Amino acid sequence: QVQLVESGGGAVQAGGSLRLSCSASGIIYGIRLMAWYRQTPGKQRVMVAQIDRDDNALYQDSAKGRFTISRDNARMTMSLQMESLEPEDTGVYYCNAEEVQTHGGPLYGIWGQGTQVTVFS
Repeated sequence: QVQLVESGGGAVQAGGSLRLSCSASGIIYGIRLMAWYRQTPGKQRVMVAQIDRDDNALYQDSAKGRFTISRDNARMTMSLQMESLEPEDTGVYYCNAEEVQTHGGPLYGIWGQGTQVTVFS
């Protein structure tokens, strides 16, 4: 019913910047919470940043002061601006969203396919 597509990943030098974007498409009634997760081989996904419809944001401790999450409710898009990148930020970044199909109805978790971010020293 809804599809999430990430873009903006790539390889950057430590100290550099990168901007990730997530775009929702398909038949969509509404989206509540949106978030970015990071995963490395052999480890579980970790929530990096989260944002609600009123632009209230929550960050992982290591991301505070360096990453900025934003969203456009009308366009159904979300971005993650990453500054002062470190090798530890390397991983596959996934877009996550809570989909609402009816007014006041249940929430459904949706995942994108992920985009690779590599930070080299």
